[in-house]
Amino acid sequence: MKDLNLAQLRLAYDKGEIRYEELLELLRTDTRKGLIQLIETIRKQRQRDKAMIEQYQQMMAKENDLHRQGLLFVAGLDEVGRGPLAGPVVTAAVILDPDKPIYGLRDSKKLSLKRRQALAEEIRDKAIAISIHQHSAEVIDRINILEATKASMLQSIEGLSQTPQHLLIDALALDCPIPQTAIIKGDDSCLCISAASVVAKVYRDELMQHYHRQYPEYGFDHHVGYGTKQHIEAIRRLGPTPIHRRSFIRHFYKETIG
Repeated sequence: MKDLNLAQLRLAYDKGEIRYEELLELLRTDTRKGLIQLIETIRKQRQRDKAMIEQYQQMMAKENDLHRQGLLFVAGLDEVGRGPLAGPVVTAAVILDPDKPIYGLRDSKKLSLKRRQALAEEIRDKAIAISIHQHSAEVIDRINILEATKASMLQSIEGLSQTPQHLLIDALALDCPIPQTAIIKGDDSCLCISAASVVAKVYRDELMQHYHRQYPEYGFDHHVGYGTKQHIEAIRRLGPTPIHRRSFIRHFYKETIG
């Protein structure tokens, strides 16, 4: 191994041709400063990988318990967009394949845009089934946001190509014959719910970018419909668009139009 330069050592490690322990042993006779830095970089990477695997195992606990009961198709459900002043509420249902692990999942709001997009693509590649549904501002105004969210979740379940045997839902109970478990903060503690959160978030954010191109004065590309100061000022100045939820802006918009 002494004949290898640092780049070759790193490549050999990445290919599995050299074990970490062998690199440590090399330090006994090889005092290259770069080797010390390489080993430290790999050590930190191993720590991150270990933490990610442990997190994955913790977040799979509920699904694994159901799998042991013979329930192989467990769907996670979550929503994105209950709070915004504009745009739809989006729900997703995801059935993950336990033989195709996805590492790094957590509540979509805690992930960077780049990481969310990468995970959403990985979920699409590895999941057994995915379904996304949305209800518009018009529906939200007619039946209220909670009922619109529940109705959208039911449609998400209907849209799955594989019928789930159990539902894991982020903090909601649905009127549905399929057995279900509501999990508080499930998007940060249960893998399939987290996957649904990521898929729904990426879908809705891309949709709001489309609306930004239609209504550039409102700043949908930044706040994606949430009630920021900029957004509220735009509504007061320009009035609502067809995608605004009248029931959400009624108070401050009424004050403007008197």
